[in-house]
Amino acid sequence: MHLDSSISAVVTGGASGLGEATARRLASHGVKVALFDLNEERGEALARELGGVFCKVNVTSSEEVDAAFAKARAAHGQERILVNCAGVGGGAKTVSRDKQTGEIKEYPLENFERIIQVNLIGTFRCITKSAAGMLTLPVLEDGDRGAIVNTASVAAEEGQIGQVAYTASKAGIVGMTLTIARDLSGEAIRVNTILPGIFDTPLLGRAPEHVKAGLAASVPFPRRLGQPEEFAQVAETMITCGYFNGEDVRLDGAIRMQPR
Repeated sequence: MHLDSSISAVVTGGASGLGEATARRLASHGVKVALFDLNEERGEALARELGGVFCKVNVTSSEEVDAAFAKARAAHGQERILVNCAGVGGGAKTVSRDKQTGEIKEYPLENFERIIQVNLIGTFRCITKSAAGMLTLPVLEDGDRGAIVNTASVAAEEGQIGQVAYTASKAGIVGMTLTIARDLSGEAIRVNTILPGIFDTPLLGRAPEHVKAGLAASVPFPRRLGQPEEFAQVAETMITCGYFNGEDVRLDGAIRMQPR
């Protein structure tokens, strides 16, 4: 797919981090970008900067997602590109024992459900609604009708202690990528997923410098944190390369996560 002003895109989690970098990269090619996010102040500011549109949306709500797609399409027309970056984290062991009292605690099921709802079901919700809209468009001269890029994590393959819900949600995204690509293959819509390693995003930005330095040192090469622009570069390749389909690609500097 060639990127230019005739193409529109939706980026979930687009107000910061990986989503922001991807939105900026797409906009640099003239693509009309809609940002889906909960951060209204940051989202509106970035949309103005990029000449795009901001849609405040919680991806766990079908009603809010429907309204956001309607707003984005009213402004830019039907999107041919969807990039799913919206996600949340949260850690706790499956069961744990209090070191002082010996009390045994189970993982709070409501937290598990929340992470699955946002990361996995939220991603799938946006895929189905975007793909349904893409089906109304003609196929482009290069053979594409649309392209979808999802965000998983290296945790999908090497979840660390306390990451059970996050791991399950990201492994689910990896697990459904090829199936969705096959589901949509007859409609000329390609689907791929990026598994980022340790990236320098606002979430990590709150960590102390010595913690970030330790994480960077754990990456084999290059021995640093990933930059959001590098994620955006891979996302662009997945969108523009017509033979890129059904793949789950690690972007991690060759890191393999240890148990903790």
